Order: sequence, then structure tokens, then C-alpha cells
Amino acid sequence: MSPRKVLESGRADCLEGAVFAAAVLEFHGNRPWLLDLRSAKKPFDYDHVVAVFKQFGCFGAISKTNHGVLRYREPIYRSVRELALSFFHEYFLNDGRKTLREYSELLDLSKLSGINWRTSSGDIWQIHEHLDKIKHHPILSSKQIKNLRKADKIEIATGKLVEWKKK
Repeated sequence: MSPRKVLESGRADCLEGAVFAAAVLEFHGNRPWLLDLRSAKKPFDYDHVVAVFKQFGCFGAISKTNHGVLRYREPIYRSVRELALSFFHEYFLNDGRKTLREYSELLDLSKLSGINWRTSSGDIWQIHEHLDKIKHHPILSSKQIKNLRKADKIEIATGKLVEWKKK
């Protein structure tokens, strides 16, 4: 959904929340940037999208998630890679396997032509398609992946904290 539809419905998933945050950031003079955090395919985990901003020469992020993790990042990261890596230890499955594998180049929504992403009354899935197509950078080598420590019991319990319980 576009930011307009998010306001009307009062709900958003991570992509919709990131697009909404990018629109608000743009309104305040920032670039409307999105960053795609890509997870492992085996075992399957969900990708995550965040809105990125720059302040005092450093990157930060605004994120929408139901979980107590993968949320806001202060603008203290000197590169997009550093920002992406800040999500690494919190990105795991219920069995503790860490799954964050890649991060994208920044997608500047203001450069997307033919998409009325701010106020469309229809779906804006083209943004997801653009995120999927842009260059992604690997975070780990295959040796590093094989050597990863699983999240421990307290990390897993913390990762299960949610803001909204399913009905």
C-alpha cells in the first residue's frame, strides 16, 4: 500500500512501513531511500525492508516490525554496510539459526518513474520488484555461514516479543 493507503487503513507491513517512513523523511528534506535486507532461502526466512536516512554524515534507519527487534537504528553508521550489519545478530529463526545474508544498494524512490508511490489508491508492488532487481551485496562467505553460532535461549525468547498478538 502507498503511504496514503497506510494512513487510511492504520496498518502496514515492513515494506509499507518503510515506504511510509521514506515519504515522511522526504517531506522533511531527506532522500526517500529504501534498503532491502535479504535472508537465507534455506532455511527460509523473510526479507526485511527499512527506510534509510542520513544525519551528520552517518546513516540510520526506520523500520516497521511486530517484533521487539529489527527496529529503529540511530544515525551512527558510517556506511550502508555498517547499517545493514547492525541487523545481523537480531535476524534469526526460532531455532537460533542466523539468516541475514545480503543487503541492497539504496533504492531512491524519487527516481522511480511511472509509480505514484506516495498517494496511489492501488497496490505499489513495483517497489518490491525494484528492490529485488537492484544489486545486493553478500554479508558472509560460505565458511562464515558454516561457522555461525546460533542465538541462545535468551536471545530467542527476546526475539519472540511482539507488539501485537495474532487474534
